Amino acid sequence: MTEKATNTDSQESADAEAATRGGRPRDPSLDDAIIQATRRRLVVDGYSRMTLGDIASDAGVTRPTLYRRWPGKFELVVDALDFGFRAQRATYPNQELAKLRPFEAFTEAIRRVDPCYFNPDAMILMGNFMGEAFRTPELLEIVREHAVEPRVDLVERVLDDLRSRGEVREDIDTHTLATVCFGSYYAAFLRGDSDREDLAEKVAATLWPGIAVV
Repeated sequence: MTEKATNTDSQESADAEAATRGGRPRDPSLDDAIIQATRRRLVVDGYSRMTLGDIASDAGVTRPTLYRRWPGKFELVVDALDFGFRAQRATYPNQELAKLRPFEAFTEAIRRVDPCYFNPDAMILMGNFMGEAFRTPELLEIVREHAVEPRVDLVERVLDDLRSRGEVREDIDTHTLATVCFGSYYAAFLRGDSDREDLAEKVAATLWPGIAVV
């Protein structure tokens, strides 16, 4: 057996072992190309219609390359979603909301609940996942657990902090307020509002007079 063949066999073994451990790729740049292709296909085709063949073609790799890294479409999509969750958190400004003035902290929390904060296609992506509620409900649950709840919970925690400091009323329903803030982005999208850059400020200015301690 030649040295080249031996090296190839070693690579194949490493790939198989990696897939067994959950699909950790050897080449970060190749992984990135596959993840980005997956994210785009999720937007354009949706989970049910997208295929690994299309993803492989878009990423410039072969189907065996995908299978050496991920056992199937579901696992690949989970990793693609995780990439987006982590990338979004990394784009948040490096500031402690507790140190901002009350209204500014509330406004910034609302801004961060925007589904499109990192990904401009997030609304379409979320719609596709909601459309999978009957076919692949576990995908929507992953989005809910990792993308929705952490952001909405941030609004609740900011309001809880402001309430403990006596800045907002004791009787406010933080859960409903946070849900309204999150829902405002979907309402604006569905109403066709093309400019949503200052939506956080508008929502905060509308709600603040009703919750702030004067």
